[in-house]
Amino acid sequence: MSFLSAGAQFLSRPGSLAGWLAAACLSLGAPLAAHAAAADAPPGANREPLTVDSFSVVRIHTKAVRDARSSSTLGAEREGTGIVIDSSGLILTIGYLIQEAESVEIAAADGRLFPASVIAYDFTTGFGLLRAAKAPAIRPISFGDSAKIGNREPVLIVGFDGVAPAFVVSRRQFAGYWEYLLDEAIYTAPVTVNWQGAALINKEGKLLGVGSLAVGDAMGGRGQLPGNMFVPIDLLKPILGDLIAQGRASSKPRPWLGINTQDLQGKMIVLRVSPESPADKAGLVAGDIIVGIRGEAVQGQADFYRKLWATGDAGAEVLLDVLKGTEVRKLGVHSIDRDSYLRAKPVY
Repeated sequence: MSFLSAGAQFLSRPGSLAGWLAAACLSLGAPLAAHAAAADAPPGANREPLTVDSFSVVRIHTKAVRDARSSSTLGAEREGTGIVIDSSGLILTIGYLIQEAESVEIAAADGRLFPASVIAYDFTTGFGLLRAAKAPAIRPISFGDSAKIGNREPVLIVGFDGVAPAFVVSRRQFAGYWEYLLDEAIYTAPVTVNWQGAALINKEGKLLGVGSLAVGDAMGGRGQLPGNMFVPIDLLKPILGDLIAQGRASSKPRPWLGINTQDLQGKMIVLRVSPESPADKAGLVAGDIIVGIRGEAVQGQADFYRKLWATGDAGAEVLLDVLKGTEVRKLGVHSIDRDSYLRAKPVY
């Protein structure tokens, strides 16, 4: 039984969570209804194959360059979902799948394989773009309006291995430990696997976002509910032309330090320092606690990032107030463009 057939049967079962999802997913209209009808058709009936191709997604497999800096955290080989967004083979995904990629291969549901090249990775939003050497015979998906999606609205999460129904449970800020911030991300529940690059689709069959993470607190402060975080598609619209034309957005790159941090009562505990990064060269080590920037106290990760990026463009000198042991020291860090830190710069 295919993942999609199993999903259709799940939606037809009565019960608390299943019934709740089924009732809401009835409003998803054609995208889900067409697949459910195909799954329930009697043997021998004239029906289209039930594959994720109909949702404009493909499987992505990448191999990182030798000694890639990201291999220690992301692995030397990565797999996830790509979303076909035009008829010439342009594929949207989440950028960490293709960071420092030496080779990229995409696969349609029928097993057809195509090489692809990296077009862009936008560190600010997290989006990545690929171009297939041969456009897959899959209809591209249209963009929706992610700003209009509301809480408790039913959606589909479509990965390379199948489709899962879900609900939007919150729209709020997301601060990542790797110097990453979204003013408003989309959170869904229940949690689904293979979220990396997955398509978030509304009842009109349009793309609302791209899968980034699994999270334990999809509802935020309203309780612990496992779910997924998606990067809203509206963030791509103003920069897509630049990404295609020049491999990056036209805005100047932000200052990057090379640290992973955890928020502890508003202060930033350094969990990891990237080797040979600006932070490493300045003497930051795991266990240090960042309490301020340029003499201004920091109040959580989001506030830390905003103060960091307000110091200027990449290359700016960043003066950190760092608690080392029992002593607060002033530490100057010469920031860089994060893209320049990569082992092998892609040819855009």
